[in-house]
Amino acid sequence: MSNTTLGVFMAVLDGSIVIIALPAIFRGIGLDPLAAGNIGYLLWMIMGYLLVTAVLVVALGRLGDIYGRVRIYNLGFAVFSAASLALSLDPLHGQSGALWLIGFRIVQAVGGAMLMANSAAILTDAFPAHQRGMALGVNQISALAGQFLGLVAGGVLVTIDWRAVFWINVPIGFIGTIWSYRTLREIGTSRAARIDWPGNLTFTCGALALLAAITYGIQPYGGASTGWTNPLVLGLLSGGVVLLLLFGVIETRVAEPMFQLGLFRIRAFAAGNAAALLTAIARGGLQFMLIIWLQGIWLPLHGYDFADTPLWAGISMLPLTAGFLVAGPLCGFLSDRFGARLFATSGLVLMAGAFVGLLLLPVDFSYAAFAVLVFVSGVGQGMFSAPNTSSIMGAVPPERRGVASGMRATFQNSGTSLSIGVFFSLMIIGLASSLPHALTTGLQAQGVPAPVAAGVATLPPVATLFAAFLGQNPIGHLLAPSGVLHTLPAHNAAALTGNHFFPQLISGPFHHGLTIVFGTAAGMALIAAVASLSRGKPQPVDR
Repeated sequence: MSNTTLGVFMAVLDGSIVIIALPAIFRGIGLDPLAAGNIGYLLWMIMGYLLVTAVLVVALGRLGDIYGRVRIYNLGFAVFSAASLALSLDPLHGQSGALWLIGFRIVQAVGGAMLMANSAAILTDAFPAHQRGMALGVNQISALAGQFLGLVAGGVLVTIDWRAVFWINVPIGFIGTIWSYRTLREIGTSRAARIDWPGNLTFTCGALALLAAITYGIQPYGGASTGWTNPLVLGLLSGGVVLLLLFGVIETRVAEPMFQLGLFRIRAFAAGNAAALLTAIARGGLQFMLIIWLQGIWLPLHGYDFADTPLWAGISMLPLTAGFLVAGPLCGFLSDRFGARLFATSGLVLMAGAFVGLLLLPVDFSYAAFAVLVFVSGVGQGMFSAPNTSSIMGAVPPERRGVASGMRATFQNSGTSLSIGVFFSLMIIGLASSLPHALTTGLQAQGVPAPVAAGVATLPPVATLFAAFLGQNPIGHLLAPSGVLHTLPAHNAAALTGNHFFPQLISGPFHHGLTIVFGTAAGMALIAAVASLSRGKPQPVDR
């Protein structure tokens, strides 16, 4: 349990540690992420890792069933650590430096997928049914805690050096690799089988196409604020759907399918994964929207410099992690005695209530109220995650645990990737309806000529959104081409580039978008609660 918890914590931590460190990383390689043509590098730094882990976990879980879960898991530790070392040694600058980082982030994600795909299966093999919920609870809550602790760690480490966000993995990964090779033993059921190459190829290409479409769909296209009308995006979406439909047909006809569709006949497995997918989408929306809210608006309004907001945003969200740590292991332990349905379903209802509470907060909120709401959200997610994972893994036959673990991780990781497309698009659409007027009137009030203010207001809102996401003030960047800042009185120029103008300017449009985002997330959490409730009573298959 300690070894797999370390592995999963490290793999998930690295999915979020880079988010907070992005401004320092791009400064370090000398690339402006908000410049025309560079937003793609920014998105792939975030999405590349999530995309690869979402796509590969099923195949790597299946390989664990065939060749041994411990063998694949141990290899994952080694690959992850080697890629972390390569990331920390990036010798290039500008766009070449960004491509180096994106490429080795993808390699790192392969190692992370090996760890995530097999850790739950290894634990399920090792622990009897009456202790499994506790063990998986510790493992899963460490993973979810890693998702949010990465935000704090990234903020702390970039104060030392941007490369430190990758250095931190090297000694941990080296020790973990040696430890796993020396101590873990294969006790699970492995079964010789042929690799389902047609299934692997169609699933990988189809999922990659859909997730890549999301990456390009939230970027502006032509005169539109998003790229969902872009022929490339439409082609990727349609091609991905066709390939996944073909994958479904293939999996019903091959003797040894990669994706065990028959597992969906198990009620607890199907309901648990449906709830996990919806919860992952809602949780991802919570994470990204809170980062934007804190870094781009609340912290600057309360006197924090933009350069310091990444660190303090992570610290401000510690009550969320505390909620995980309190509820996860406890509810995992209790679910061993009383079943998963009560705890998982109640947790999702609690999570939906926290979304409604956040929706009702003003943009410039009282931190005490915010802390209580995110703590409640963390408790709800902890109540759901461990019992739900235990229910899913305990319901499948022992020889299918590797692929079941991979399928569970695919739904969870895909949900996080989908949340970026869903919630960023909703937020951009919300900003597009109200941000132009706010920009025009706000800039003119500070003496910016009407034609310049109108020109800035017509720019796609995605740059403004990502500036808030990165904790940066984009006003100077937006006005730079016109040179108008140098012609304004000193006090106006200082106001435009200070800590208060930008947060106050976008607070109204942002809250409008936030209402849409958190309302949607609350609805998803309630639908997930209905799915969780339908899982029925546990039907153990262990012998």
